Amino acid sequence: MSIEIANESGADVDTDAVLAVARHALDEMGVNPLAELSVLLVDQDYMAELNHRWMGSEGPTDVLAFPMDEGSVDHGPGESSPDEPGLLGDIVLCPEVAAKQAATAGHAAADELHLLTVHGVLHLLGYDHAEPDEEREMFELQARLLYSWKEARAT
Repeated sequence: MSIEIANESGADVDTDAVLAVARHALDEMGVNPLAELSVLLVDQDYMAELNHRWMGSEGPTDVLAFPMDEGSVDHGPGESSPDEPGLLGDIVLCPEVAAKQAATAGHAAADELHLLTVHGVLHLLGYDHAEPDEEREMFELQARLLYSWKEARAT
């Protein structure tokens, strides 16, 4: 699995941990090992611009996900995998917004970035939280993935 990460935010971020949690989530979700993912960390101004351009919302947000290729999900042994790598998509994170949310929630900024990374991965895989049932499913899965990642890191 190829994961490209670029920190253009100006914030001090443990990009190795962000990469590790993204890889864990993708592995746990059965994503084709040939899939490619891009993670970009940006400042509030650029995130606000992206949020306005793509979502029609004002101000910076915490995470945006831009899916590219649904063919990267491995649906089991009955389905053949493509020979060429698929581009899963892009996740854009804003560490400044994550830090504010972390302070409000009472946990570390790094923990918030890990949560947002998993959240972005799930969006790329087609999960959403617009409806209550979708929200419950997505957030339960997000919590399970974060828990299993933290457990794996602790051993």
